[in-house]
Amino acid sequence: MPTEPRPEPADAAERRAAPPVVCYPPECLPAPPMALYDGLRAGMTRVAQLEIPARDARAFRVPAGHVLRISCTQGPQVGDLNLWNAHDLSERFYSGKTRALHGTHVTTGDRLWSGFPPLRPMATVIADSLGWYGFDADGAGVHDVIGTRCDPYTNARLGGAPFHRCCHSNLIRALVAETGLAPDAAEPHVHDVLNVFMCTGFTRDSHRYFTKASPVRPGDHLDLFAEIDLLCALSACPWGDCSGNSTDHARCHPLGVEIFAPAPGALDGWTPPEPAPYDRSHGL
Repeated sequence: MPTEPRPEPADAAERRAAPPVVCYPPECLPAPPMALYDGLRAGMTRVAQLEIPARDARAFRVPAGHVLRISCTQGPQVGDLNLWNAHDLSERFYSGKTRALHGTHVTTGDRLWSGFPPLRPMATVIADSLGWYGFDADGAGVHDVIGTRCDPYTNARLGGAPFHRCCHSNLIRALVAETGLAPDAAEPHVHDVLNVFMCTGFTRDSHRYFTKASPVRPGDHLDLFAEIDLLCALSACPWGDCSGNSTDHARCHPLGVEIFAPAPGALDGWTPPEPAPYDRSHGL
């Protein structure tokens, strides 16, 4: 039977004033070896370069110990990034756990984690030219792990026409082209993204997800250290810099991708992270 809503309790103000508790204090995580990464960047050599066309995506591979640089090359543009273990597509980037461990937006020193059961760093942010932005007066930051990706299913639910140049479909096509998987087999591997260069937050009144014009400028870049062998796919979003709510008038630009190899000896003593040391018995 339906019940009447309960009235506000007499101690409502006290209940709302309960102090917040950070679920995963940063000091509980092993600190990434930033001095090692800084030394690596000083002597690394570019070994590959490609362009992600505007409103489209490409897949590419980054060996463990190499650096992936994503760059703004021509004009403000955001990108949706997927990461997989290059040898096992079932291990992929887990935006939710990354958000829980590091916060809604990532920057230098934060890591991009894979899902269960491995739960390990797939990549570490080792340089971020937009690190100066922080959080603005609207509560927005850059490089978010809270949004999903634009997709044709939500677009259809909102009454839109069939739309194939969305990031979800772009990433599927890129994965199909790189792996030879059939589209139906590739689609379940496409997952929630790192929104590179995207400026986002939650409205203070209704806590709704919002975007605003990205502060990215040509020359800005995000450097990711590959902790394991990676297969990556990056989509140059059809919303351009996400300053508006329609693709019809969005001005879109390509994104640059560069892959750098470490100098000999730069990673002496480093090894890729092991999967989480849980026996998977689950109490059975």
